[in-house]
Amino acid sequence: MPSGSADFFTTRLDNLVAWARKNSLWPLPFGTACCAIEYMSIVSSHYDLARFGAEVVRFSPRQADLLIVAGTVVDKLAPVLRKIYDQMPEPKWVISMGVCASSGGFYRAYHVVQGIDEIVPVDVYVPGCPPTPEELMYGILSLQESIQSGRKSRDDRSARYAATLPALPSP
Repeated sequence: MPSGSADFFTTRLDNLVAWARKNSLWPLPFGTACCAIEYMSIVSSHYDLARFGAEVVRFSPRQADLLIVAGTVVDKLAPVLRKIYDQMPEPKWVISMGVCASSGGFYRAYHVVQGIDEIVPVDVYVPGCPPTPEELMYGILSLQESIQSGRKSRDDRSARYAATLPALPSP
């Protein structure tokens, strides 16, 4: 060891936890349409989401901390999405992928949810129809930046938000 160098570093526990959370996202894909196909490509070898620590795709909400809603959500599916969100442990984040999930897209119909933020709080909106894998990757990186900055996502806000919503009927 060269003289004058130290073999330790100092940091705050909050910074260490934020760094660990940023680099270990466990996404749960909630794919209902063509955006889900684009999501599949981002976890494949070409785009390799593993480089950013978000490759452990989980299909159980109890093991995931990132919900990626990809595609159109109809009214009958809304209670299911809400239940999945409620089953995820805190802290949890939500990415709305594509114009249909973000605003209903071109489905201006009575049976289509006009944005999933009517059901669950959204942290990042990824535009596009469908968004390219690069756009989704940018959304995930943007989310990681906000996690690194110490933002608690929807930790406390989601609980308050969920408490204000009326109970949805069971599917």
